[in-house]
Amino acid sequence: MLVGRKKEIELLKKYSSTAESEFVVVYGRRRVGKTFLVRQHFRDKFFFYTTGVAPEAGEKANLRVNLEHFRFNLTNYGINCDSTLSSWMEAFDCLRKGIESSTSSDKKIIFLDEMPWMDTPKSSFISALEYFWNSFASARTDILLIACGSASTWISRKLLNNRGGLHNRITGKLLIRPFTLSECEEYFRYLNIVIDRRDIAEAYMIFGGIPYYLRYWDGRWSLPQNVDRIVFRDDAPLKNEFENMYASLFKNSAQYIDVVKALSTKSKGLFRDDILRITGMSDGGTLSEILQNLELSGFIRYYARYPGKIRNGLYQLIDNYSLFHLTFVEGNLGQNENFWSDMHETPKLNTWRGYAFEQLCLKHIDQVKWALGIAGTATDAYSWKSKESNPGAQIDLALLRSDRIVNICEIKFSKYEFAITKDYAEKLRNKLFSFGSETGSKSTLHLTLITTYGIKQNAYSNMVQSEVRLEDLFNVPGRN
Repeated sequence: MLVGRKKEIELLKKYSSTAESEFVVVYGRRRVGKTFLVRQHFRDKFFFYTTGVAPEAGEKANLRVNLEHFRFNLTNYGINCDSTLSSWMEAFDCLRKGIESSTSSDKKIIFLDEMPWMDTPKSSFISALEYFWNSFASARTDILLIACGSASTWISRKLLNNRGGLHNRITGKLLIRPFTLSECEEYFRYLNIVIDRRDIAEAYMIFGGIPYYLRYWDGRWSLPQNVDRIVFRDDAPLKNEFENMYASLFKNSAQYIDVVKALSTKSKGLFRDDILRITGMSDGGTLSEILQNLELSGFIRYYARYPGKIRNGLYQLIDNYSLFHLTFVEGNLGQNENFWSDMHETPKLNTWRGYAFEQLCLKHIDQVKWALGIAGTATDAYSWKSKESNPGAQIDLALLRSDRIVNICEIKFSKYEFAITKDYAEKLRNKLFSFGSETGSKSTLHLTLITTYGIKQNAYSNMVQSEVRLEDLFNVPGRN
């Protein structure tokens, strides 16, 4: 059963029913469910399906193994390939002959999974792919070629932004994102797991809506017990996930991890100069490439200071599992197999919850807009940090609306209704004043609080124009 992915499924249906050949790229973070989506949707309708083989020592061996695997799958799909393949040009030529010999008028769905692994050094894979598409497949009307991979940087450079023979040849792209809260809830129902929305939210704050991680959930156990089983036990399935994840995506993964570790030290993000200082890296193209690749892969985000200045923007770690690992897992593996069950209300835990809940909310901005009744209003989203009159002032989320209203959103995780105290009310007033004076905004500023259980009514609660609760983030805009 496919959970969620409604828009993606509609796009796959469209591409498989057009009257021309299509070259579609499916990409997204490791473990997000790209392969599962394509395989479950098309099931036994593939004309040819193969997957790249993970790199091994020695580039010649990698090329040989991938070609052997390609040839083996050609044979499995009834496509004759008499000789041992010695190049990707020969491999795609065998595929071409198989297509030409087919008498079916149906769309021929060709799925090349983990394509970055096929492109081993000096293999000329991209050249052969270019030739296959440009000289043969694109001239037909019955081919749907689906390229898939987790290495978003490779996908971007070699396919989406190719400057050679595949320039502007991609006819469709599907970025597969992590589940939303509502899709996580649907997935737990599919697994026959009874779990309330507070626990779903905390599971999201740890695992980030990644289906592969959530599938290890056992309905017999509580949330803390499940986290211990999945992460902290000696035989935990995600015991080495952090290192494996970065190693599978990036060469020189240690440098990428150094940057991610640096970003994990500051919840509001770091300027480029701060990253250089913490990591000890030299300023130049290497750091620029690392930051770009981490952003493309969905691990970090770059945001400019309001109102959109490009220079001096902040980089922020947004991958939930990376943050959780660096905050709690690293250094604790094997020391206490009941680590999460034994956790109590500590400053470290509360700080993490506040940041993780903020990231959860920022990944559900569509739901926030829907709850505020502005889903149909053109809106830009920013974070903002004062650097002038009030250096400590930070706006979690500012929604700039075309109707000349700015929703200044404060995001607060609380176990109960959130109570605005006298001191906190004064901080909020200072933030609003600093934002208005420093940005010169002529729009009306509406204070919005996004909380788990809403705002407790007291002498200061009326300063809030609107509120969004955790329940609202489970909505499906346009359906609820």
